Parts: sequence; C-alpha cells; structure tokens
Amino acid sequence: AHLIVQAISRFKKVREIHHPVFTRWTVTPIQDIEDKMSDSLKAYTLSVMTNVKELIALNPLMKEQLKMVLSQISYDNPGLVMDLIAQMLSAEASELQEILETFDLNLRAEKLLLLLRKEIELAQLQEKIQKQIDEKINKQQKEFFLREQLKAIKKELGLEKDDKTAEIEKIEEKIKSLTLSAEALQVVQEELDKLRILEPASAEFHVTRTYLTTLTDLPWGFYSRDNLDIHKAREILDKEHFGLEDVKQRILEVISTIIKRGRVAGSILCLVGPPGVGKTSVGRSIANALDRKFYRFSVGGMRDEAEIKGHRRTYIGAMPGKIIQSLKRTGTSNPVIMLDEIDKIGISYQGDPASALLEVLDPEQNQSFLDHYLDVRYDLSNILFITTANQLDTIPSPLLDRMEIIKLPGYILEDKVEIAKKFLIPKQRKEHGLLTKDISISNGAIKRIAGQYAREAGVRNLENQIKKIMRQTTLLQAEKGNHKVQVNQKNLEEFLGKPIYKTEQLYTKQKPGIVLGLAWTPLGGTTLYVEASSVISKSAGFQQTGQLGKVMQESSHIAYSYVRSYIDKHHHKKSVKTFFRENHIHLHVPAGATPKDGPSAGITMALALYSLALNKSVRRDIAMTGELSLTGKILPIGGVKEKTIAARRVGIRELILPSENRPDYEDLNPKITEGIYKVHFVDYFEDLIPIVFPGLQKE
Repeated sequence: AHLIVQAISRFKKVREIHHPVFTRWTVTPIQDIEDKMSDSLKAYTLSVMTNVKELIALNPLMKEQLKMVLSQISYDNPGLVMDLIAQMLSAEASELQEILETFDLNLRAEKLLLLLRKEIELAQLQEKIQKQIDEKINKQQKEFFLREQLKAIKKELGLEKDDKTAEIEKIEEKIKSLTLSAEALQVVQEELDKLRILEPASAEFHVTRTYLTTLTDLPWGFYSRDNLDIHKAREILDKEHFGLEDVKQRILEVISTIIKRGRVAGSILCLVGPPGVGKTSVGRSIANALDRKFYRFSVGGMRDEAEIKGHRRTYIGAMPGKIIQSLKRTGTSNPVIMLDEIDKIGISYQGDPASALLEVLDPEQNQSFLDHYLDVRYDLSNILFITTANQLDTIPSPLLDRMEIIKLPGYILEDKVEIAKKFLIPKQRKEHGLLTKDISISNGAIKRIAGQYAREAGVRNLENQIKKIMRQTTLLQAEKGNHKVQVNQKNLEEFLGKPIYKTEQLYTKQKPGIVLGLAWTPLGGTTLYVEASSVISKSAGFQQTGQLGKVMQESSHIAYSYVRSYIDKHHHKKSVKTFFRENHIHLHVPAGATPKDGPSAGITMALALYSLALNKSVRRDIAMTGELSLTGKILPIGGVKEKTIAARRVGIRELILPSENRPDYEDLNPKITEGIYKVHFVDYFEDLIPIVFPGLQKE
C-alpha cells in the first residue's frame, strides 16, 4: 500500500496518541516569523525573482514549471513563493531541509539566494559545455560535407577516382614494372576483369584483391647481381668463420661453379653437423659471399605440406607457402634460402612436407614450381637452396639424393680457443656494453672453459659460458664502479662454478674386461667404455645392458660368438677354453640413460669379452672403433674425424682403426691429428691382439 501526504503548512508536534492500527498526533501550526512585507523582505523577494528569471533564461525547461506554479499562488505570500521555488532546485536534500526548517523569512530568502546562485553557476557551466560540444560537432559536420562536396567535384572533373578504380589502376601500374610469365599475365588479367564487376563491399572482392596484391608483390624478373670475385668470396668466408678449411674449400668450389655457369641449377647443399658448429652462419656467409639476399626458416617439426606449397584460395585465411613468402620478403628471384633442421621434418594426416620438398629441391622440377595459393608456376631454379641437419639417418632417401652433403664435424680445442678470442669474446663484450679495458680472459682460462665447461663439438655452449662471465662483470662494475675484471685459470670457478666435465676416462687403473671405444653421436664424437663381467653358472648365458639399439645388440652377439670360436681354435688352457661354457656373461655400456646404436663398437665389445676370458687388462692409453663380422673381419666405419677429435680431447694418443678407413684418416687436417702419435690400421680381429696385449704369447 502507498500513502500520499500533502503538506499544507509547517507544524509542531504537541502530543502523540498510539493506536493498534495507526498513530495520531496533535499538532499546532507554526507561522513565519516575519509575515508582513517589510522593506528588507521585499528586497529579498525581488532579488529571488531576479535570480529566478536569470535561471529560467539558462534552463528553459524550468520556465514552464515555474509559470504553472506561480499562476496558482499570490505574491503577497513570500514564504510560500520561496518554498515553491526551492522545491524546483536540484539542491541536496539536506540543503532543502534546512530551508524548510528556517522560519525567519529574511533568513530563508538569504539561504534560497545562495542555492539559486549555485544553480545558476551550474546551468552556466552546462551551457558552456554544451556550446563547446555543439561547436565541435558543427565543425566536424561542416568538414564532412565539404570533403564530400570536394570529392564529388573532383569526380565530376575527372581529377579523382573511387577506391575500386584506384586499386585496379595501382595493380595495372605494378604489372608494367614486372616481367610476368605468359601464364601469370593471363591469370592477372582474368582476376582484374573479375575485380571490375565485383562490389567493394563483397567478400569475394577482398579475396581477389589480396590474391592480385600477393601475385604482383612477387619479384617477377628481378634478380640480384652475383659477386663474381672468388677472392672476395674466400675473404668473406675467412673473415666470418675460423677453421673449417675443408668446408670452406667445398663451398668455394660450389660458388665458383655458380659463377662459371651463371646459374645455380643443380646446387642443393646440405650442411650436416652437431649443434653449434655454425651451420646457419655458414649459410649466411655463402649468401654474403655471393652478394645475395638470405632467408632462413625452420622445417623442424613441420607436419603440413601447405607450409611449403601454400593453401588453396577456397579456404578462409589462405596464404602462399614458405617458399613464395621468402621470395616476397627478399624481393629477388635468386636469394639464398636455408631450410633449417631438415632431419626433424614431420609427417601427419595433413600431408608429408618432405614429399612436397622433393619438387622444390629437384633442379629438373623446380623451374615450374606450383604453389597451391598462386596456382601459377614460378621458376625457383635460380634460388640457391641450403639445408641443415644434425644427422642424415632421419632424412628420407629421395630427399637426400637431391642434395650435396657437406659435413661440419666440429672443432678441436685449439680452434675453440681461437674462435673465442677472435669472435665470441669481442661479440659478447660489445653486447654487454663493455670495453676492452673492462675485462680480460687469459688463454689458459679459455682452454679450461672449452675443456671443462663446454666440451661439445660446437661453440654454442662456449658462448653461453662467456656470456655468464660478461654478465658477472657488468654486475661487478655496477657495484664497484670502473672495476677491471681479469679472468684466469685460478679464479675461473668464481665465475662459472665447479667444472661440468672433469674427465671422460672413468678408470685410472685398467681391469680385465674393460675397453675404451670411440663413438659418433649427433652431438659429435665421444669416447665409449665397454665393460664385461662374469658370474659362474651351471647354465652359460649372455646379456647386455646400457640402452643398446637393435644393431648394437646384434654386434654384441656377433662379438660373443666370434670370441668363443676364436678361443676354441687358438687356446688350449682349460680355464680359458671352458670360460664361456661355465660363466654367465654380462656386457654393459655405461651412461645407461643414453640410447646407443650402430655397428662401430664391434671390435670394442669383442676385445672386452676376450680380455675377460684371458683375465688380462687391455692397454688404457689406446682407443678403438670398427665393425666386426662373424668371421673376424674388421669392416670400415664412419665419423673418423669426430672420433679422432674425441680421442684427442681425453688425451688418447694411440688409435686402432679399420684398414679401409686409412684414406679417411690421412685426409684429415694435420691440426686434428696433431698429438695422435700412432694409428694401427687392422684387417682382422687377431691383428688387434699383439697391439692391446703386448707380450702375450700364443698358447
């Protein structure tokens, strides 16, 4: 229920009478203190009305309301006039209550005047704001109408075209500067005709315009001029890379062929090597040597062939593939394009990117490469493609056949020291805002960093360790001012902590059944121990551990079978002859968490078993590698350079290699073989015995 109460006059409560349903009061009216129209009250009343008129001028909405109210009252009752005017103001409730409680008419008029002045000031501010807004809107409208009129006048005079016509003329102008193929020119004309009849607001208009823009943004007929100076090319390669003489020589041969023939056709290079050896930077140096634009993108983990060949235009958000994008970004039709991590390319239900690359990397097919988005053939034969990989095993054979392999095996310690001095330290010093006088790193410290903190084949981790030193130097300078830092072998651990690598030689004293082998991994060469032990058992047996792959397990079984047959033929001592029949043999390759595979540990495993059977230790200053056949023939292996570097790294000075690997070893740079005093090239297992067991007499 709602109750509406209309107040007639001010009153004072005298007595309150309670009732179960309602409350009743006894009240007495309160008269205004100055009821007569004195001069002061007249003056106040006139002042109030003057301000009311001023307020009405500012707020026309109040005019009608006030006119209606004043028509119903008499000016002879100033108190009522003031009350009615007060109730129309937008004052606070407390201020209005104060007027209601003021019985003195002069004082009430004074308070009302204050409220009126505040209302007038507020109305004036509103008027000012409204005026500013109106002026701004009027100005914008005026400018809009003028612009529209100007546009219409220009259009009538032929001085300006609409957006659609301007877009078409822009594309036609671009076509004149391009050397489009006949097929591309026909497609462009057809698409332009379509664009002319389409409405600019339609979706098809934007799709067609984007297609034409992409097509005409390609560098049709634009080629950068090759550097024809082979001496300059050699100078650039030497300046940007230390060492890698074999690699540089091979690259210079390719560059000279390109210069001689005047075109790239047939040259697809694949740089293979461990991480951090400089494959990407070598590719960039090739581009610099030829004075060509360079573009690199990674195909590692790529699973969609549309990344290579583009999406068809029927799809929303369709775009050309990476090859066409690279041409658009380089602005030339003969850049050097690097496909990084090609050995890690994937395959999925969306297609096989490796198969899509067959067309790109085939000199016979890439003259008319067809991107799904463009649907126009583009000549890629002038592009020099370079791919990089850590290993060749995972690259599909058809793709591998199209590439020339250049191996970057890694750096020896001396090379790492020179690279750090000439390239890495100056580079990191500059990147950290340091001067030559701020920090010095001794040769001994650099050697120790390369040997005990960054032993991998590349130099990426070596650079990370140098970064760490530079960061600590900047911190010291920030704390202590211009503080020169000198890093040497003694204080190196203060910057880098305890050495990560101490030694790869697990044994200071050799025991029977332990032999040091050499292995190759995608990270470079490494040493590999093979351990054999026996347990007397009624039932002979053979087991292997150490996460050996299938090929390595087969090699271990071949070694086990061959050594048993060799002992049966050449040994008559009972303890040796019956060793394998009376013992359970366990063969283990340490670093059990690391998967291992390959046939090159065959002779190492056979010698470990033979050493165990004879109970004689193999020389600890010798390392070996080679595949063993079931007849005892030692077969050639790969990675001779990497394995030689690994042997040098751990201080091995004598090697055993298959005879058929002699040319591979003799082709090595003398810097790599420096420190290797003797290499034994062997054909059969029995050739190993006098080398590793000096003084052993045949029984």
